[in-house]
Formats: sequence, C-alpha cells, structure tokens
Amino acid sequence: MIADNWKKLSTLFGLYIAQAIPMSFFSTVVPVIMRQENYSLESIGLLQLIKLPWIFKFLWAPLVDRTAGTLPRYRRWIISSELFYAIVILSIGFLDLSLDFRLIVVMMIIAFTASATQDIATDAFAILILKKEERSIGNSMQSAGSFIGTLAGSGLLLVIYHFLGWKYLLICLALFVILALVPLLLYRTGVHNIVKKKENAASFRDIISFFGVTGMWRRIIILTLFYSGIIGSLAMMKPYLVDHGFNIKEIGVISGIAGTSSAALAALFAGYLMKRIRRRSALLFFASVVLAASVYLLFATGINSHLSLISGVIFIWISYGMATVGVYTISMDVVRSGREGTDFTLQIVITHLSSLLIAVFSGRLADATGYQFLFRVELALAAMSLAAVYFLFKNNPVEK
Repeated sequence: MIADNWKKLSTLFGLYIAQAIPMSFFSTVVPVIMRQENYSLESIGLLQLIKLPWIFKFLWAPLVDRTAGTLPRYRRWIISSELFYAIVILSIGFLDLSLDFRLIVVMMIIAFTASATQDIATDAFAILILKKEERSIGNSMQSAGSFIGTLAGSGLLLVIYHFLGWKYLLICLALFVILALVPLLLYRTGVHNIVKKKENAASFRDIISFFGVTGMWRRIIILTLFYSGIIGSLAMMKPYLVDHGFNIKEIGVISGIAGTSSAALAALFAGYLMKRIRRRSALLFFASVVLAASVYLLFATGINSHLSLISGVIFIWISYGMATVGVYTISMDVVRSGREGTDFTLQIVITHLSSLLIAVFSGRLADATGYQFLFRVELALAAMSLAAVYFLFKNNPVEK
C-alpha cells in the first residue's frame, strides 16, 4: 500500500513539475533574456499570449474526457501531449530569438497548448487514481511540484543559459520534459480498474451544465475570491521591492528562492492537514492564514524595515502555497463521473481568470493610489474570502 501510494505521488509530482519548469522559463526568464537583447517592452508584452491556452483549455477538456474513457487512455493523452510538448520546445531551440521572434511566440503558444492538454489529462488521471482521502496529499504534491518547477525554471535555467546559451538550454529543457514521463511509464498499478460507461461520455454541453450543478455558484464565488487577498500583493511585490532599494539579485533570492520554497513546504503541510480535518475547517484555516499574511504585509510595508518586508513576502508565499492545495482539493471533490477533466479544469480556469484580472487591476490601482492603498484593498478582499468560506462552503459531498 505504501509503495503504491509512493508511485502515485511520485508520478503526479513528476508530471506537474514538468509543466511548471518550461512555463516558468518562457514567462519569466525569456523576458529577461529579451530585455538584455534590447527588445522593446511591446515585444516582451506579446509573450503574454503564450498563456492563452491555459485560460481557454476548458474548451477542449470535454474532448479529452470523451476520447479517454479509461485510465490507460488518459495515460496515452498525457504521454502524447508531453512528447509533442518536448518536440516543440526542442524545435524552438534551433531558432534565433533575434531573427525568428514571432515564429518563436507562435511555437510557444503551440507548446503551451500541448502543456494545457497534458494538464487536463493529468488532473483527470489524478482524480481517478487518488482515493478521496488521498486527494489532499496528491494536491500538495501538485502544488509543491509547481512551486519547485517555478523555482527551477526562473532561477536554475537562467544560470544554465548563462553557461550554455539558448540552443543547448532548450535541448536540456526538452530532455527534462521527456524524463518527467519516466514515473508515469513505470506506474502500472490499477490502470485498468476504471472504465467509464458510454453514456457518460463528455460533450461541449457539459461546460454549460456544470454551472447548473446544485451549489456550484456558491463554490464559484469561493473560487473567485480565494486567491484575491494574495494575487495583487504578489503581482506588485517585485516592483515594490525595487522601489524600496532591493536589487535584482536580492529580489531573486527573497521571492524566487525563499518565497517559492516556503510555498512548496506550506503546500505539503496543507495536504497533510486536509487529510486529517474536515474540508471546511481546513479552508477556514487557510483563508485565515491569507488574512493574517495580508495584515502582516500591510504592517511590514508601513514600517518599511528590510527584515519585516522579507518576512512579509515569505508569509504571503506561505499563504499562497496553502491556498492552492485547498482550491485543488475541493475542486476535485465535486467533479462528475466521466467529466473529471472538464469539471476540474473549469474550476481552476475560474481561479486563473479572477487572478489575472486582480493582477492587472492591482497594477493600475497601485499606480494611481500607491502601494499602501493596494495592500489595504488586498486585506479587505482577504476578509471577504474568509467570510465567503464561512457562509457559503456547506454540505461538502466528501463530508456528508
């Protein structure tokens, strides 16, 4: 039993970290490289297009569910998507960033479409192989893998680029994506256990019917608000640190290393906690940590002490790590049979969209009113999130 659980968790960890490293590299390291090559900010801004597949992936999630049907077929979706992902990344390595920029952006979008498809299949695969009491631990591995992947993608790969250059860096990245499939290829236990009925096949109509599920609108409010007291602060934290005398190296250590590492450890703790207490109690605790982190950050930025600022950044990352596990776990709890990838993807896309809007709005708000007012707004949103969990999160199906 312990060996089987370890296989499950290592498989999921490998798949989620394989998503996070290239994504982190293309969205955070490539802009740095481009700026060093004197690209315009407008050109760098075009890179935001590569994130579109992860916003719109819910549109083809029913196709993945419909054509999968069994765990081995989800497994094939994951393997084929990951291999295609690696091939596109490898191909980008043979292009010149200064001469083939637009083509590279298009290929990045194609690569991220493959990655988003792999994510749909991986989430459904995770839901099916994890027992309900294992989901919190599984989601802690998902979150930890994402944070560690972000750490490696935004830090380690920049060092590799410095020594090896663009071409060999992308070759290494493609090889890593392929290596991340090894645990999945070795995982065989129970892959033939679940076969869906034909009448349960997903369709595009399931995207609409999802919103008609009893109690779903209460969950949508919670999903929309849950990150709201964190995202704006995280989005503006690096500019804030720059404006208050921290250099790029210091910011990289504080946010990129200490912050993401703390988030990964917090995610592991959150998974352990959710396995032992009720979902509602865990969500209330996580929302309270988010609120406490918002209060502390407002205090830390008020006194403007370097030590307090650093601890405030880490505290925000810790609350983010816990919040992700909570969101992923409750989202897994309410998926419909035969529509695992569709339902889970829809819920996560809701959090992505709300986070994107808050991140954009936070920049405008901070520019117009100052950082302190932004952090006060974030504090108010964190309080609203806690209230939403308290009043709206009821009758969880896992705890009936």
